Amino acid sequence: MDHFERLLRILGTAPKSPSLQALTELVAAHLTRIPFENISKLHYLQHYNLRALPGLEQYLDGIEHCHFGGTCYSNNYYFHLLLRNLGYQVKLCGADMNYSDVHVVNLVVVEGREYIVDAGYAAPFLEPLPRDLSQDYEVSLGRDRYLLKPQDGDGRSVMHLIRDGQLKHGYTIKPQHRAIDYFSGVIADSYRDEATFMNALLLVRFWPGRSLAIHNLTVLESAGSRWSTRQLPDRNTLVNAVAEHFAVPREITAAALSRIGEFRNAWS
Repeated sequence: MDHFERLLRILGTAPKSPSLQALTELVAAHLTRIPFENISKLHYLQHYNLRALPGLEQYLDGIEHCHFGGTCYSNNYYFHLLLRNLGYQVKLCGADMNYSDVHVVNLVVVEGREYIVDAGYAAPFLEPLPRDLSQDYEVSLGRDRYLLKPQDGDGRSVMHLIRDGQLKHGYTIKPQHRAIDYFSGVIADSYRDEATFMNALLLVRFWPGRSLAIHNLTVLESAGSRWSTRQLPDRNTLVNAVAEHFAVPREITAAALSRIGEFRNAWS
């Protein structure tokens, strides 16, 4: 079995000719079966001194043996390779947040329209998001509203995360295709001691119409327009919550947490 057959098996899908329906099935499968999480990032740094993307085999091993997923670069890049392997017309594009190219997404042309496919924003984007907009396109879940704006004059798309009625986060997609090596410096920077995911814990998993997130010592559950949170009293309880909800081995989570001092807000 090659790596892409293995990834399709993980996703519970069979190879199909490119179509919007097939792409939608792939996106939903990825979002519901492979979580957003940064424990793997901390783990690979600790045990392998890795300051780059894990290799595809290592990424798949992490999913199957440790119930890992990844952050934006690993989840979206390896999904990019899968889509290419299946015959999709797809570009890997950088996106700016507070800094240039600290996020990455896929732009896919299928059935004559271009769509954003983003499996790495810890967001409920279970369907491809259209880019040819004349008005805002909204995705909502729980306390969060995601607003995709129409393209600007340079073909850039802007995503806003509105939380509790306030602009909380977002990114701007630059539509130029980039090879993964273009992002090597940004990826290496994400392992610096002061980098966000060296100082915060974030795991998110999705089902149709609902999600569960662990952000530092907070567990957030969303379903439709409803949401609830509960605070965990300490890191030992956090280790148990990650094992319960994400099945990541306790010893791996505990070791990853040992690298984090005071928790930082992952959306700051």
